Amino acid sequence: MASLGGADHRAQFRLLGIVVGVDRPGASPGVSFAVSVDFDTVHVDDVSRHYGRRRALAHVTLQAQQGEILGLFGPNGAGKSTLISILSTLLRPSGGGVRYGAHTVAETGDALRGQIGVLGHDLYLYGDLTARENLRFFGRLYGLDRLEARVTDALARARLSDRADDRAGSFSRGLRQRLAFERALLHDPRLVLLDEPFTGLDDDSAQVLIERLGTLRDAGHIVVMATHDFDTAEAVVNRSLCVDRGRAWPVADGAGTLRERYRRTLAERV
Repeated sequence: MASLGGADHRAQFRLLGIVVGVDRPGASPGVSFAVSVDFDTVHVDDVSRHYGRRRALAHVTLQAQQGEILGLFGPNGAGKSTLISILSTLLRPSGGGVRYGAHTVAETGDALRGQIGVLGHDLYLYGDLTARENLRFFGRLYGLDRLEARVTDALARARLSDRADDRAGSFSRGLRQRLAFERALLHDPRLVLLDEPFTGLDDDSAQVLIERLGTLRDAGHIVVMATHDFDTAEAVVNRSLCVDRGRAWPVADGAGTLRERYRRTLAERV
């Protein structure tokens, strides 16, 4: 495992909402100094993002609030992952802005990141560490109290208590995903961002995630989830957005499954 002092690790840990102490003069590596901020809504206001001449997002406006799961649906390249990256503060919008309650990342920076949990395509797990050691490692970076109790609870929620001392590298995709999900939630973030969390999961692992998402929603967290899995997501999302060619619209209400209503929305907008 590379040194925590490396620039690549600092960038990765910032994405996870962790402030690594080496960024501050005289601080010890692996210590979190973020002071929590709180919010119960997230407002995306007229956000655009361009990569050179390519438009990834165009004037997207949305609101997510506590106690709900907002689903983002759309084809590959539609802008879903870009929107998740902007919400995570990893990526800056080219235009518009995001407010987390009364806060912006420019005003609160690392303190705000400490209230965001991210599960993306990269699971941020160390294969040579056991499940327990992975959670301890990230818990120490967050500077969490009651760490052993938190780790034990997280392993139980992931249904990995019996595999706690097995190397993460020996796990199936589904088990790694369950572990990474709890890694993203270890610091009890207000905002949870998920990018294709059901990809490659077996039925058992998908069901564990569905149940956990319901628990988060009921506990008042704000969850924004990008996914292609209409059938699985329909069981947990409160609201859905259709994202296509950088724009976003609410999925139509009415009769039909989520997939059918999404297709109807997309057809009406073309």
